[in-house]
Parts: sequence; C-alpha cells; structure tokens
Amino acid sequence: MSTKPNKFIFLADDDADDCMLFEDALREVSTSTELTTANDGVELINLMETNVPPPPDVIFLDLNMPRKNGFECLEQIRKTKKWASIPVVIFSTTGQEEMVKKVHEQGASFFIRKPGSFPKLKQAIQQILDIDWSNHSWKPVAENLNYQY
Repeated sequence: MSTKPNKFIFLADDDADDCMLFEDALREVSTSTELTTANDGVELINLMETNVPPPPDVIFLDLNMPRKNGFECLEQIRKTKKWASIPVVIFSTTGQEEMVKKVHEQGASFFIRKPGSFPKLKQAIQQILDIDWSNHSWKPVAENLNYQY
C-alpha cells in the first residue's frame, strides 16, 4: 500500500466514456487518489466553489465542453485567487499547436493529448501524478505536441 498522502483529482469532461476510462485508469495507477468529475465547465466551477478549500491537487480539463468550455474554465480558475495556484492539465483530443499555445498563455500547467489506448492513458496519468508541481514549469510547445500518448 502506498504511503503517499491522498491526492484529490478533478476531471472536467463532457464525454461519459472518457470519464469512465479515466477513472478506471486512475484506479489502476493509484489507490490513494479521490476523483471528482464534472460533465461540463459550469459544473466544474460549481464544484470548485463548493469544494475548495481544500483545493484539488490537480485538475484535468477538457477543452471542448458545452455551457462553459475549457478555455473559459481555465481563465476563471487563474483569475480566482484561491484557485490560481492549482495545477491545471489540459486533457484534450486536439493537439493543434495554436490551441496548445493559447492554453499555455492562459496559464495551463501541462498539456496532454488524449491517448488512443488504455495503457498509454495510465502512463499519462501516472506521469502527471508524479510531477512535483512546486518545481514544475511548462514544457515548450513543440515538446508537448510530440508528447502524445
């Protein structure tokens, strides 16, 4: 059993299948995490308002969601003082360079293109969980684009 403290993870994604796969992968990678999911950006912000503090250790954020998209959520998270330092990982099907650049400029902590296989999804989640966010800095855009599981 891991001696690491529990990590609280938020996932905002409107695709129910993606949420289930993420939850399954997270459970296989770490038993010491608690996942809270939101189906869209409005639900995520509502969760943030009712559940923070304590803040999640990391937020996985899809870009293409109804009602409030990932760009709008990221902007609101970065402008809200009590949430501003929470790591936000953009987790999207798009890997377009201009999108990656835009979320970086908006303050995203990391970008992962949604992987095409379950083992690669587990690998991506594990890598994010292993990051020491206090020492982490954004990786260059080109490196992120090639970093597609």
